[in-house]
Amino acid sequence: MRAERLVAIALLLQAHRRMTAPELARRLDVSERTIRRDLDALLLSGLPLYSERGRGGGWALLDGPAINLSALTPQEAQALFLVTGPELLAGLGMEQGVISAVRKLLEALPATTREQADRTRQAIHIDPTRWGRTAQPAPVTLVPLRDAVIAGVQVDLTYAPPGADAAVHRVHPYGLVSKSTIWYLVAGTDAGLRTFRVSWTTNANATTEAVERPDDFDLIRAWEDVNRRHVPCASYRVEVEFQVRTEDLGRVTLALSEHTQLRPIDSKTGTARRFSATFDSVHEAACELIYLGEGVQVLEPPSVRAELVRIGHRLIAAHAPKW
Repeated sequence: MRAERLVAIALLLQAHRRMTAPELARRLDVSERTIRRDLDALLLSGLPLYSERGRGGGWALLDGPAINLSALTPQEAQALFLVTGPELLAGLGMEQGVISAVRKLLEALPATTREQADRTRQAIHIDPTRWGRTAQPAPVTLVPLRDAVIAGVQVDLTYAPPGADAAVHRVHPYGLVSKSTIWYLVAGTDAGLRTFRVSWTTNANATTEAVERPDDFDLIRAWEDVNRRHVPCASYRVEVEFQVRTEDLGRVTLALSEHTQLRPIDSKTGTARRFSATFDSVHEAACELIYLGEGVQVLEPPSVRAELVRIGHRLIAAHAPKW
C-alpha cells in the first residue's frame, strides 16, 4: 500500500504543480504525519522534490522527465477508466486494487479531463451476467491460479469435471481466460496444450518449478485455436421448437435471445406462444431450456425432449430423499 501511495504522491504533485502536506493527506485519506514520512522517503529515493514555506508554498517537483498523465486526451482517459471496471476482474482478488488505482489516477489527471473521465465511469456499468441468472461466486482456486500464472510456476491441479473422477495433473499455467463469466485456465501438459474450467478444479498447489513456455506462445491466439477446435460444426446444430406460456414470455425471450437465434412461429396454442431456436447440440439445448422451468415445453425434436427427461431423472436421483 505504501508503494502505491508514493506513486500517487508523485502523480499528484506533477498534475497540480504544488501541494501542501495537509492537501496530500486529505486526497489520500492518511494522516499528515504519514505524508511527511512519505515525502522524506521520496527525497531519499532521489525524486527531485523541493518545498517552499509561507503563503502559496508547499511541495513541488523540479522540472524534468516525469510520468505525464496530463498528455492523455479526454477520449483516452474515458477509455482507460472504462476498461478498468472492477466487474471485469471479478473473482481475481484484484477488485479493491483496481478501485484504489482508478481513484489515484483520477486525482492525478488535469481537472477538466478528470471530470469527464469520472462522469464516464459513473455513467456506464458492465453487467457480465446473463438475463435470468445471478453472478456465481468465484472458484476457490482462481486466485491461487492467478498467482501461479504471474509467478510463472508449475501447479499440481486437481480436476474433477461432472461425472468423472478427480485426477491430479502437473500443469504449466500459461494464462487465464474469462468467457461469459466462466474462467478457464490455458496450460501446457504432457499431452500438449489444454484448457481447464476453473470451477471444476478443487485444488491448485503451486510448486517451485518454473513454467516452460513456448517462445512464441500468445494467449489470445491459443484461446482462438481452442475455440476453433471445440465449437461444433454447423451441421451438428439442432433446431428446437417449443412453446412458452404467455406469462413467461418476457423472461424467456430475454434469457434466450442473447445467445440464440430465437424466431417466433405465428401459430398460437391456448395461452402459449411458439418459437424455434438453434443450438449447438442436443445437450446444450436441453441445458439452456431446462433452467427456464415449466414455463417452456419442448415440442420438437424428440432427441431434445429425451435429453430433458434424462437430465430430470438424474436430478431426481441426486436430490430425492434417502429413506
